[in-house]
Amino acid sequence: MDAPIETLTPTEAAVVSGVSVRDVHRVIDERILPENFYDTREARFIKSDACVFIAFYFGAANRLTSEERQRAIALASRSASDPALSTKIVQDGFLTIDLAPFWKGVDERLLRLNAARAQVSVDDEILSGTPVIKGTRVPVYDVAASVAAGIPMDRILSSYPSINREQVELAVLYVDANPQRGRPRQRMVPPAGAKMISSRRKLRSIAQ
Repeated sequence: MDAPIETLTPTEAAVVSGVSVRDVHRVIDERILPENFYDTREARFIKSDACVFIAFYFGAANRLTSEERQRAIALASRSASDPALSTKIVQDGFLTIDLAPFWKGVDERLLRLNAARAQVSVDDEILSGTPVIKGTRVPVYDVAASVAAGIPMDRILSSYPSINREQVELAVLYVDANPQRGRPRQRMVPPAGAKMISSRRKLRSIAQ
C-alpha cells in the first residue's frame, strides 16, 4: 500500500482543501495558518493536516468573521497532537465549532489524490519519461485533456481501451494537482467569414 501523503505542493493542497491555489498562498502570506503547518525555505510545501484548516477558513466565511476563524484555527492547531482532538470540536467560550465536516471532506480528497499519484508511472523507457497510467502507455495529460475538451467518456474509453472510467477520473485529479508548466502555443484563427486576400506581409517604411 502506498504511503500516505504528508506534505503537499500549493496546487495539491488546493485540490485537497477544495479551494483555489491563490487561496492557499493567501493563508500563508497573511499568516492565517500557524507557521508549523508550512515550509517556505526553498519552495512552498504545506502539511496535509493544514488542509482541514484551509477548508474551514474559506468554507465558514459566510458564518464566522475572519478573526473568529483564525482563532479557531489557532486553538485547534495547539491541540493537534492531543487525542482529544479526535472529536473535531473546537470550544471557544460560548462558541462551539465542529470541524468534522471539513475533516471528512479533506480525508476523502486526500485518499483520492493518493490513489491518483499511485496510478501514475514515470519511466524513461516508456514514452521518454512521459507520465503514463501505470501498466499502460496511456499519457495521463492526454487523458485529462480529452476530458477538459468535453469529449464524452465512452469515446475516451474507446480511444484508450486499456483503461477504465476510474482511471480517467484519477488522471483528471492528478493533472489538477500537477498542472503542466507553461501554456501550449495557440494558433491564430481568423474570425468566421473572413477571407484570406494575401499571405504576403507589407513592409513598413522607416522614416529617415
